[in-house]
Amino acid sequence: MKLRIGNGYDIHRLVEGRPLILGGVVLPHDRGLDGHSDADVLTHAIMDAMLGALSLGDIGHYFPPTDEQWRGANSLTLLQQVNRLIHKKGWTISNLDSVIIAERPKLKPHLQDMQDNLADTLEVDPTLIGIKATTNETLGPTGREEGIAVHAVVLLSALDS
Repeated sequence: MKLRIGNGYDIHRLVEGRPLILGGVVLPHDRGLDGHSDADVLTHAIMDAMLGALSLGDIGHYFPPTDEQWRGANSLTLLQQVNRLIHKKGWTISNLDSVIIAERPKLKPHLQDMQDNLADTLEVDPTLIGIKATTNETLGPTGREEGIAVHAVVLLSALDS
């Protein structure tokens, strides 16, 4: 069986006047993530992990912030495009795991919805997707609530194995 592993990381600044979107879920919060697209940091880290597993660069290569067609883009739509690329290259997701680092809001009540959105978009069983949430114990930019960060890892398997 051929396997490839990739990891991804992303961080976005929290700003007023934008919705907070993680895993395609709009969360109640007084600020949202700043970015060219919808700034869904969870989905961005997952895309980078998928692309990295196959040495295909990062999401900035495919969806550059200088390209107006991606302004305000739904990150789940971008994830769907990355998934198609992975399949076209002969690979599929075996599983993925991620951790969201945020002081607020409390994410636990929303993790299942995020997992379901990602599973639907990636066309995989939700049990193949792990999402955890933690705080940074008030340390660093995420601890000071300046932003939200995500680490993700994905295991891909060859479709022909």
